[in-house]
Amino acid sequence: MSFSVNTKNELARIIARKPCCQLAELAALVKMDGLIQISGQHKISLHLVTETAAVARKAFRYLKNLFGVHTDIVIKKKSRLKKNNVYLVRMGPQPGVTRVLSDIGLIGDQGQLIDRVNPVLIKKDCCRRAFLRGAFLGGGSVSDPEGDYHLEILVNDEVFSYTLCELMKRYDINGRINHRKNWDVVYLKGSEEIIKLLNLMGAHNALLNFENTRIYKDMRNQVNRLVNCETANLNKTVNASLKQVEDITLIRDSIGLSNLPENLKIIAELRLQYPDTSLKELGEMLNPRIGKSGVNHRLRRLQRIAEDIREKQNPVNKGI
Repeated sequence: MSFSVNTKNELARIIARKPCCQLAELAALVKMDGLIQISGQHKISLHLVTETAAVARKAFRYLKNLFGVHTDIVIKKKSRLKKNNVYLVRMGPQPGVTRVLSDIGLIGDQGQLIDRVNPVLIKKDCCRRAFLRGAFLGGGSVSDPEGDYHLEILVNDEVFSYTLCELMKRYDINGRINHRKNWDVVYLKGSEEIIKLLNLMGAHNALLNFENTRIYKDMRNQVNRLVNCETANLNKTVNASLKQVEDITLIRDSIGLSNLPENLKIIAELRLQYPDTSLKELGEMLNPRIGKSGVNHRLRRLQRIAEDIREKQNPVNKGI
């Protein structure tokens, strides 16, 4: 299963202990995935649709615990795409439906639909955490931390998307909104913010897996950068050494190394003898020893001598 599915399953298994937290989580779930159905004679029913069995069981349990209403779970199979199961939590027309819709903040005292979240539902810290958990269970997903860090909650209500962002801000989580056709996407990009939200919602196993993967990936990337850097430095050193040997060979075959000043002659002979040795190691072979910059200075003098020889061998007609 994917990291996102595992995270949802973990959150779905968390049963809030306080009735107020159960109500807040249920309210968010219904806001995300619920559907109010009005049939003849103004009979009202509530349907909640989810693709996660554990989420359906949680909604069923909360409705029973909080309101004692008769609720069914109907399992259907999608007719398209992957043909996964779809779970329908159905509370048919019965006494108490109006109270359920009122308590979870969907309708007001006069039976009118309410767009905004009832502040009473998210008054306490524990309830806000439960509410965010319910919203994620209703329409959230999180990418595998092996790839890009991305968490999103798909919302079909613009007001609700801003409510979620405001809730996240209380915990220093910077949720952003992206408008996608008829949907709003509340999303997080930074790994630190995703970790904060997973912790808030109670997905501690997912958090640990996320952290382990992130640390491993960061270490692997750091090693790759170091290897790439070492490789680049090694290539640079080898190329420089090959050019130095080429220059010294030209000098030897043209004017002879014995005609060079003694300090240049010695370093030239050492470079021909040890073409793969670093500048520092070449300097330590001299008596007296000299530093890396001193060796580099002498090799650059040899380079200029070789360039003068090439110019004499291939004169340029300056009149053209």
